[in-house]
Amino acid sequence: MKKILLSFGLLAFVAAGMQAQETKTAPAPVVVENPNAPIMTFETEVIDYGTIEQGADGVREFKFTNTGKEPLIISNSRGSCGCTVPTWPKEPIKPGESSMIKVKYDTKRLGAINKSVTITSNASEATKVIRIKGQIVAPKTSPVKDVPAGAPVEQE
Repeated sequence: MKKILLSFGLLAFVAAGMQAQETKTAPAPVVVENPNAPIMTFETEVIDYGTIEQGADGVREFKFTNTGKEPLIISNSRGSCGCTVPTWPKEPIKPGESSMIKVKYDTKRLGAINKSVTITSNASEATKVIRIKGQIVAPKTSPVKDVPAGAPVEQE
C-alpha cells in the first residue's frame, strides 16, 4: 500500500512540475523608428593611406555631419584591433554641425592595412563601420659606400 501511495505522490509531483514549466512566448518587441533621429553622414567611409613608410604619421580624420533633426551622441567607438585607436567627440553634435573621428594606426607594423572602426551612437543607424586601408613598407635607406680596409677616415 505504501508503494502505491508513494508512486501516486511521485506521479503527481512530476505532473505538477511539468505544468509549471509551460511557458508562453512573448510577443516580438515593436521597434519604432524615430523620423527625427540624428543621421551620421560621412564624407568618406574608407580612408586609403596608400603606400607609406614604416614609422610614418598614422593619424587620419573621418569628417561627418549630423544631417538629422536631433543632436547626435556618439557613445562608443572601437578599432578592430589594438593597433587602431579612434578618438571621437564626447559632446553632442547638433543638427547641421560637422565633427571628426580621428583614427591612429600603429605604423610600426609592416604589410597591408585593412582595419575597421565601429561607431555606436543614437543615430538612425545605431552602429556604423568605417575602414582604413593601405600598405606599410620598410623605410628606404641610403646606399652604403664601400670603403677599402685601411683607408683614412674623414673627420668633421
